[in-house]
Amino acid sequence: MEFYNTHISDNAIHHVSEVLKSTWLNEGVYVKEFEKKLASDFGLSNPLTFNSCTSALHLSLICAGVKADDEVILPAQTFIATGMAVLMIGAKPVFADIDPLTGNIDPAKIREKITDHTKAIIAVHWGGFPCKMAEIHAIAKEFNLEVIEDAAHAFGASINHIPIGAISKYTCFSFQAIKFITTGDGGLVCTTDLDVYNILKRRKWFGFGKDNAIRTEEGDRERTVSELGFKYHMNDVAASIGLGNLIDAKARLARRKYVAELYKSAFSDLDGITILEPDPLANHSYWLFTMLVKNRKDYIVSMKSKSIPVSVVDRRIDANPIFGEMALDLHGQEIFDENQISIPVHEALLDEDVDKIINSTRQGW
Repeated sequence: MEFYNTHISDNAIHHVSEVLKSTWLNEGVYVKEFEKKLASDFGLSNPLTFNSCTSALHLSLICAGVKADDEVILPAQTFIATGMAVLMIGAKPVFADIDPLTGNIDPAKIREKITDHTKAIIAVHWGGFPCKMAEIHAIAKEFNLEVIEDAAHAFGASINHIPIGAISKYTCFSFQAIKFITTGDGGLVCTTDLDVYNILKRRKWFGFGKDNAIRTEEGDRERTVSELGFKYHMNDVAASIGLGNLIDAKARLARRKYVAELYKSAFSDLDGITILEPDPLANHSYWLFTMLVKNRKDYIVSMKSKSIPVSVVDRRIDANPIFGEMALDLHGQEIFDENQISIPVHEALLDEDVDKIINSTRQGW
């Protein structure tokens, strides 16, 4: 039994083979087809592939107008890349508290952190559990702030039947090796704004955009670049893996939800476990199944003694020295950090694996 599952479909293997045989390894037809499928089959708005979610976050922050010495509000409950993307611009990460019953940033705590220097809010959907985006957008509108969704965990999640990736001007996904959809490594930005789409498309490839890099008669590119660009595009090898893995994605999401519902039912009355509170409007993607466990160390020892992998996954990032003296008194974060643990929830789990996890947990620790 594994904690994560790296899913590579037979279709993905076939596509990769075709790309390698073609010898066209750069961004090409597979990237375009992958983006097209993400829009048509999953309702994502104007998807643009990247070479990583970190690149996607970095360029989204730049295009959102975040500059050196600006402040960006984000939760500490995330992977360090979220905060690093802010530092890459020279801006200041400002950590707001989370709701310990969701793992997500608390909109009321965002309001407390806003200053005259605040430029943007990053909402991280922990484990695939959507944040309260309506409340976050209302605050952003009130204070004229940009909103960026870090949806690295949230492919397939939705709010009130609207997919994550079709709500905000900037939504960033991860296709890293252990994510639900993998391209080996990769990322995505979705945007509800066509102007932003065109800017992102240009700037993710040196300020030209691959489609706009016009060749002169001499073979050089026309010198029309007027803004800083980056080498953040995805290639066809990566896109072919992603495209192949979309074929059974909806069935795999359904299996994850089914397993999660079994856990919730089995643990709902169990002393020592708190299931994260569901939002009736939100559809969780269940990249993780996180719960709060009393005497977590004992629980970890008990589960590992039965060869069941469990993991904290990520602790709060604000205590890292790279962020300076920023380890703050975040009460909700402290509760979450002391008690959170995730158990396997992926679609490759066998029924007997799920039964073993449930029975082992119910036996106590």
